[in-house]
Amino acid sequence: MRILVAHNFYQQPGGEDTTRTAEIALLRGYGHEVYEYIETNQRIEQMSPVSVAFQTIWSLPSYQRIRQTLAECKPDIVHFHNTFPLISPAGYHACRAVGVPVVQTIHNFRVTCLSATFTRDGRVCEDCLGKRIPWPGILHRCYHGSLTHSAVVAGYLVTHHTLRTWRQQVDAYIVLTEFAKAKLVQAGLPAHKLHIKPQCIFPDPGARPAMAGDYALYVGRLSPEKGLPTLLRAWAQVPAEIPLKIVGDGPLKQSLQELAQRLKLRNVEFVGQVDRSVVLKLMKQARLLVFPSECYEGYPLTITEALACGLPVLASRLGAMATILRDGDTGLLFAPGDAEDLAAQVQWAWTHPDDLLRISQNGRAQYENENSPEKNYLILMDIYRAAGQARAARQ
Repeated sequence: MRILVAHNFYQQPGGEDTTRTAEIALLRGYGHEVYEYIETNQRIEQMSPVSVAFQTIWSLPSYQRIRQTLAECKPDIVHFHNTFPLISPAGYHACRAVGVPVVQTIHNFRVTCLSATFTRDGRVCEDCLGKRIPWPGILHRCYHGSLTHSAVVAGYLVTHHTLRTWRQQVDAYIVLTEFAKAKLVQAGLPAHKLHIKPQCIFPDPGARPAMAGDYALYVGRLSPEKGLPTLLRAWAQVPAEIPLKIVGDGPLKQSLQELAQRLKLRNVEFVGQVDRSVVLKLMKQARLLVFPSECYEGYPLTITEALACGLPVLASRLGAMATILRDGDTGLLFAPGDAEDLAAQVQWAWTHPDDLLRISQNGRAQYENENSPEKNYLILMDIYRAAGQARAARQ
């Protein structure tokens, strides 16, 4: 099978990029011919604001380039990961014009939420969910804190809901959890086109041989929705002999370091941004992954990597995390935003090594059953076939 994978990279790398790369490697590993169409938001720096606004809603350059790419590689299917903002939904229309089936992986909630995360002012917010015009998001400047930018993104949503782009131009959607599927149906996407496929890691990093490690670990972006102030306040309540390593970078880095100083946390280390190989090494040497996110999330790649490594995960009882992890069985859950509950769960984990080992083993078994490369490939092929059949039925 010839597959074109299209992706718009953000200015800062994230889980969507890693998932795209893993799936390309997986497909090539099974002998498929994979082509890539890449756009990058680094180009925005050389563009005028007006041009960016227009291309967000409809990118004629992307439409033309994708048409040319389709003519050159003649794919059997096109798989989009991110189209926002510079590919735009014009990419779907380019595929429709030549009859090539379209698959879109939905990594976030951009089709109904200007921030894409269902959060505002540090709390969960669904004010725009299902609204034809997402006026609350404009009013609250939910995209980059800007009224103008928020209006542009709202215009993008209104335009393509009106054109029925989301319903008609995409043959199959990949969503990561049942929770995400339910929200996207509320947002107006057709339920029969939403196919659940959990996160993919390729190759399998393998589980550590046994429980190990003397520290807890956070891996992710240092941004407001990730619950990091809650994490630090919790660490002020745990015994000093339980160290915490924070891996990642983001806009809250300085304020978090200042908060750690005010709380006199000498057992917290800010590691910074590191390569994925280093992340996996840190996971295999840790005792517990802490994931305190206060937004719904999609299917956090960090949790998938931890399950693959056999590293127990302690996460917020919220959104995707409450769907992915079974409390006390394949992971541990705590009340989102509750530093006291988080601290109590950390101390329980440190004082119940036998239970933690069982959770570690169950988490690895869950990964093998739901997230392994072999399982992921079979699900992906079923979705590609469904997209091809849907496109053929319309022609």
